Amino acid sequence: MEKNSASMIPLCSESLGKHGTVCIFGTGDFGKSLASKLLQGGYSVVFGSRNPLTSGLLPKTAEVLSHAEAAQKASIIFLAVHRENYDFISELSHVLDGKVLVDVSNNLKMNQYPESNAEYLARLVPKALVVKAFNTVSAWALQSGALDASRQVLVCGDDNEAKQLVMDIARGIGLTPLDQGSLIAAKELENYPLQLFPMWKLPVYISFGLTAFFFLYCLLTDVIYTYINEGKDISFCIAISIPNRVFPIVSLILLGLVYLPGVIAGFLQLYRGTKYKRFPDWLDRWMLCRKQLGLIALAFAFLHVIYTLVTPIRYYVRVWLTDYTISQVIMFSTSSCIHKFCLYTDHYIGCGATFFRGVVLFTKPLPKVTNMKGFVTFCFSFQSKLGHITLLLCTAHTLVYGWNFFLISSSYKWYLPPADTLSLIIPCTVLVLKFILITPCVDRTITRIRQGWERRSES
Repeated sequence: MEKNSASMIPLCSESLGKHGTVCIFGTGDFGKSLASKLLQGGYSVVFGSRNPLTSGLLPKTAEVLSHAEAAQKASIIFLAVHRENYDFISELSHVLDGKVLVDVSNNLKMNQYPESNAEYLARLVPKALVVKAFNTVSAWALQSGALDASRQVLVCGDDNEAKQLVMDIARGIGLTPLDQGSLIAAKELENYPLQLFPMWKLPVYISFGLTAFFFLYCLLTDVIYTYINEGKDISFCIAISIPNRVFPIVSLILLGLVYLPGVIAGFLQLYRGTKYKRFPDWLDRWMLCRKQLGLIALAFAFLHVIYTLVTPIRYYVRVWLTDYTISQVIMFSTSSCIHKFCLYTDHYIGCGATFFRGVVLFTKPLPKVTNMKGFVTFCFSFQSKLGHITLLLCTAHTLVYGWNFFLISSSYKWYLPPADTLSLIIPCTVLVLKFILITPCVDRTITRIRQGWERRSES
């Protein structure tokens, strides 16, 4: 139930004013960073401190008073102290009556206390309007301009006017507030910063699983097979050669997994004839982590580039080149440039240059540019098309690399297909399905569905 604020001072943004006063309890890193941002936004700042005389590192234009004196000068107070130090709040309950108290605290571990810090604070000062906000924004983000995802300020509270006031302040200093509902959501907001790489858990598991599988697969088909059948020990390949095969394979598969859920969603909408039905939970979760899958794919591609560039300085490569040169001299023969192999290697390297297109695809454009609505729409369409082109060229890169391996029986060691062949299953499936979706008749139907048309609406 929302608290009744009718008897209190008005809490709208007009009452605070562009040059209104904001109080901050706490003179730590976050308090100082927030004060600097508020001062830049045109607000006046007063600090409440246990020791008002200690103000050397605080912004010069900010006033430093005792807690009680500072609270009397503002209608909104940011509490930038740890829960363990909330004891002094109870003593100020008479001063905080009717004030908006913004709790920005976090804990050391998830679900550390039975109730959230904000709910505990609301119990200590029941007549204050407690709002949970700014706990997902770091002091560093405030100092550096709070770009990209760190612009978001998650806000929750039981009083709508109090929440609106906090959200207006967030907008006033260049942040993006998101209303998360009542104060019950505070516990979830406090757990959020403690999540290790949110939305990265599934992509990391997938990438580690694929890496382990293909590493063991290549170890079996290359090193172990060669040792058992030919008696040769090439275990040195474990350090560079095998990883340099695994990295591009995993990168290509992950890139395919980025675009596969979108294709599945398209066929699902086509089958249902509507866009107003929820996707299955597994598909929703998959689509939410596509960006993470793409970034991991880019990281593996980058490792592939590094490992490829070190190939000329490897000992066994230099020994092989030396032996080959000596054998040519002894035989008084030279090897002429074969046009077919020149064409093959140039196309292989050219398709591999798709790596740099991936940098453009998965790196967010400049924040100031992406704030333009038209450019956001353009980026979405552009990145989608560029992404499928990138997938096509990466697949072509693998096909050109293995053009003479896929159909040779000796490449199937112990009847196992080459690892490069396995890596093409998902990307080729995505490209074939995408080709079906972009055919004119199918594309027109899907476009109408995504614009709101439903198949049963014409019956």
